[in-house]
Amino acid sequence: MLKQYETVFILTPVLSDVQMKEAVAKFRDQILAAEGEITYEEDWGLKKLAYPIQKKTTGFYHLIGFKANPDFIAKLELQFRRDERVIRYLTFAMDKHAIAYAEKKHSPAKEAVPVMEKEEKPAPRLKKPAVEDDIEIEIEEED
Repeated sequence: MLKQYETVFILTPVLSDVQMKEAVAKFRDQILAAEGEITYEEDWGLKKLAYPIQKKTTGFYHLIGFKANPDFIAKLELQFRRDERVIRYLTFAMDKHAIAYAEKKHSPAKEAVPVMEKEEKPAPRLKKPAVEDDIEIEIEEED
């Protein structure tokens, strides 16, 4: 029986974009090779770590939601430990509430169409008063 899991792993920040995508593809392929099913995936990008890990202060975060056989998790985590590109990982089994939340969060949102109650007209533009440059003011002095 397949259970639903989520795994978040942090890759070292010294990787190029191609190397990072290679590492992610490696773990994705392992899940699929073990007859797992990837339900969603998020690339969170380069983020600052809460504390330095291996003298690094940033890392590439990646989240994969998947369904797999419970026996496979130990093999996946062994691969995380062996891969020198991974500086941290966390895999957890999701309960029914977490699954419902994840499905709600990752389902394609219905595009909301704004409803107009009445036809809106643009506000009238106020005209600037014409300014005359040649204004002469005569002041009469009393004797």
